[in-house]
Amino acid sequence: MMTTSDKTKSKNSEGKRMMRHLLQRCAVLACATIMLASVMMAGEARAAYPDQTITMIIPLAAGSAVDNAARILAPAMSQALGQSIVSENQDGASGIIGAERVARANPDGYTIGAFNDSILTMVPNMLPNIPWDPIKDFAPVSLVTNFEWALVATPSLPYKTAADVIAAAKAQPGVINYATGGVGSPQHIAMALFAAANHLDMVAIPYKGATPAAVGIAGGEAQVGFSALPTVKSLLDGKKLHLLGISSENEIPQAPGVPTISESGSPGFQFYSWFVIVVPAGTPQPIVDRLNQAIKMALANPDVRAKLLAQGAVPVGSSPGVLGAAIKTNLAKYKKLIDDNHIKAN
Repeated sequence: MMTTSDKTKSKNSEGKRMMRHLLQRCAVLACATIMLASVMMAGEARAAYPDQTITMIIPLAAGSAVDNAARILAPAMSQALGQSIVSENQDGASGIIGAERVARANPDGYTIGAFNDSILTMVPNMLPNIPWDPIKDFAPVSLVTNFEWALVATPSLPYKTAADVIAAAKAQPGVINYATGGVGSPQHIAMALFAAANHLDMVAIPYKGATPAAVGIAGGEAQVGFSALPTVKSLLDGKKLHLLGISSENEIPQAPGVPTISESGSPGFQFYSWFVIVVPAGTPQPIVDRLNQAIKMALANPDVRAKLLAQGAVPVGSSPGVLGAAIKTNLAKYKKLIDDNHIKAN
């Protein structure tokens, strides 16, 4: 028979068990509340992107085609995102230095790269020991524009067409110099392909970017070179360079009356380049999609389109997937072209 003392002890024991159970339930509820709050806060943080200034790294010279186009795009993107975008040039080494900065940045959407296709598809085939991988270290956002390209020459020279350059180079093997923006740059690849197609022996003079290369031709340090039209527009307008031919398939409105290189000396020759936006690999897909949407909104702006077209930059816009596939395709294409034509770094 249970005594009064035993009953009291039993009640106390049951009360302690109930209290422990209640405390355990409270602890579980508290943890759940904290976890839910954390998830909600994380969701709010993601939804709030961007909530600070975005840095756009341009691994190319000021005044280059990508630089000019990026500075037209950035304000319109900023308006679409509701956040400022600061553009920074970090040129040198054919874009390798600035590209590495993008590759090593936090994948949070606050560092984006404004690249040409050379960085992603040409330089890796010319310089295999670069400190980043064009596929693994970057996430594609959008193909922004294509650039029209042209063959230009020092105005004091007698060249009028591509045929004149071909004739001069054949008459003086190893004498005609051409300017490039560095090893593996589009200027380098374009002229190397032109020389290979026409069996020419020409000498490359590398500069620290497309703009210095164009200035080098204007000053007579190099005689000729290929360049994107946006890079040389001001020099052409100021009669500092002579426009010999356009490397597109057909004549273009930005250069009325100027023949294509294909029809004026080198049948079948064509060359153009890209401007793309990429982010560090690992950037969350919602952020990539948000940036892609902002680019599409910017390119839909008639004023932005008009400014780009006036420079020879053709607005495109694409999904991240389309750009990613294009990078892989062109990486393989340029490897074959470089190998087949024996294009060397030096």
